[in-house]
Amino acid sequence: MSAVLLDDIASLVTNDPAAGPGILGEVRGAALVVEDGKVAWLGPAAQAPACDAAVSAAGGAVLPGFVDSHTHLVFAGDRLSDFVGRMSGRPYAPDGIASTVAATRAAPDEILTANVARLLSELRAGGVTTVEVKSGYGLTVADEARALLIARQFTDETTFLGAHVVPTEYAADRAAYVDLVTGPMLAAAAPHARWIDVFCDRGAFDEAEARAVCRAGRAAGLTPRLHGNQLEPGPGVRLAVELGAASVDHCTHLTDADVDALTNSATVATLLPGAEFSTRARYPDARRLLDAGVTVALATDCNPGTSYTTSMTLCIALAVREMGMSPAEAVHAATAGGARALQRDDIGVLRPGARADLAILAAPDVGYLAYRPGVPLVAAVWKDGRPV
Repeated sequence: MSAVLLDDIASLVTNDPAAGPGILGEVRGAALVVEDGKVAWLGPAAQAPACDAAVSAAGGAVLPGFVDSHTHLVFAGDRLSDFVGRMSGRPYAPDGIASTVAATRAAPDEILTANVARLLSELRAGGVTTVEVKSGYGLTVADEARALLIARQFTDETTFLGAHVVPTEYAADRAAYVDLVTGPMLAAAAPHARWIDVFCDRGAFDEAEARAVCRAGRAAGLTPRLHGNQLEPGPGVRLAVELGAASVDHCTHLTDADVDALTNSATVATLLPGAEFSTRARYPDARRLLDAGVTVALATDCNPGTSYTTSMTLCIALAVREMGMSPAEAVHAATAGGARALQRDDIGVLRPGARADLAILAAPDVGYLAYRPGVPLVAAVWKDGRPV
């Protein structure tokens, strides 16, 4: 395959400290060579090797494609009425998930698949090149397996979330539902998933239930990740660290012990500011986590109830404005942080040998992503070395 030179780059974000200074490893006045879908070379434009073709970044910044490590894309219907109610002062509660479960169960495969494709197109246009997709709106053996089969058409990063909430038909027998999730449902889902997740919080699953789900998932070959500490302080973070989970997501209400546990672990704290925006809740304190040395990721949490956005750039702007992050830290969390949350080292970074997944901005610096919120600054997206 021919080598392609991407040149006229005002600022190249590599996330590789060997390439340049700061957390982003920036190279100013840069160029990058792509070959066979991977980065073959990068550095100052004046030192670029000869290539078969050249593409201009038009003086824009180039960064690794965003890695969205937390989404719920397989669903039908919407929950606009829930959102309007919260904007009028009604508090968020997980019981709204039941309406999405009912709509999703009733929807044919074609409708669910088309919805995932639509949302993925939005994500890709916004610079996302890798996305994780969860089940969790079926909550039957057949519907959870179906959701994962649909998701697997679009990404290898699929997560079994049968333990999203207890469905209404099991409200009087929670233990039976946990047995279902850890037994027949897991058996049907595991061949189509890489991860297992559980919502460990008020109104969802308690510590013992969440531990049972994660242990069963690990025994079936799935790596745990958890929803935790979104609605109140609780066991989610501690349990995630105990179980060696890849990430614990939300992390809104943290104790000092939670932060210490994360600091001394490989578990990533994934922050989801779109959820706080949509629920009018308190934002996570990213500054506290970063100052403690915790690895932080940013993700959209795209779902119809509490974060119906596919905009990673909105999440970056919210993280800077509301969560104490610098623009560089927020960009790093949305790229390298997301890659860490998915335990990947071939994405979220631009260095020789990494996947050539990248975004080109119509702006000279990634700081513009927070400086110009709501403006569509992603001018082009490349996946595996090709424009998409």
